[in-house]
Amino acid sequence: MTEPVILADVVRSDFVEGHHRGSVVVTRPDGSVDWAVGIVDEPMFPRSSNKPMQALGMLRNGLPLTDELLALAGASHSGEQFHLDGVRKILATAGLDESDLLTPVAYPLDDEARDAWVRAGHGKERVVMNCSGKHAAMLLTSKLNDWDLKTYRSPDHPLQKEIRTAIEDTAGEKASYVAVDGCGAPIFALTLSGLARSFGLFAAAAPETDEGRIADAFRAHPEYASGSTRDEAELMRATKGLFCKAGAEGVYAVGLADGTGIALKLEDGTPRPRKVVMAATLQRLGITNETIETHLHFDLTGGDNIVGAVRPHAQTFS
Repeated sequence: MTEPVILADVVRSDFVEGHHRGSVVVTRPDGSVDWAVGIVDEPMFPRSSNKPMQALGMLRNGLPLTDELLALAGASHSGEQFHLDGVRKILATAGLDESDLLTPVAYPLDDEARDAWVRAGHGKERVVMNCSGKHAAMLLTSKLNDWDLKTYRSPDHPLQKEIRTAIEDTAGEKASYVAVDGCGAPIFALTLSGLARSFGLFAAAAPETDEGRIADAFRAHPEYASGSTRDEAELMRATKGLFCKAGAEGVYAVGLADGTGIALKLEDGTPRPRKVVMAATLQRLGITNETIETHLHFDLTGGDNIVGAVRPHAQTFS
């Protein structure tokens, strides 16, 4: 029986104190599997890695956003001021404001943005929740189509039905299960291979297509698709043609300009080895640069010193 494999080692003072297990798949431009370890053909939740496909469902139904606001519509943003300004701009286009959002209340993801938010006297609010760009775009799409604004998160809402179709179209498979994501919107289960196929399709899409518009918005405005200091933004800035989106529970997906797709999931859902495993996978494909080299380790500290790292498990990526 296929099981998750060791993807990363936790090494402290030259002693291996633990491992992170999970699954990785690389798909060819035609969607077939090129390389895989672990479980890649059973249902899993892509979590926020689904957001570009959700944005596709909205573009197909009239969402008029471009450039940085389109990237924000597919983002798990950090809650920086420019993110909040963008969310409010999307809402204003629909004649709405942040009181119409149905995201949970939250603090900004970014530590500095959170501290500044609290110093300014704010508590948890819906607009700073990392999915508020997506929700604002969902409201705008619903408003343009005269769909109900109070139930836009329901799996039976016309918007969510269109999003499900877009997800299934790009993954090349049917969603096998529907659940509620952390933001309250539906999440659709795919195989890890299906997620990789979708990202390869987006990354290689012509710029005039809806898929290409989304991928280009992410690549041109990576700070809007994630945050100013996030590893996803670093990877897109450093690697020509690369398009990526991370998700909760240790999910990460990448598409390359030639149509290659990559998707991974950490079994324990821990985010810290995510960039390490993706960097090791990219290097296995012969893709490297200074940023990828930096992402190959997640430093561990002891006192004020770096005493170890989370690093790729050599046997898996040999």
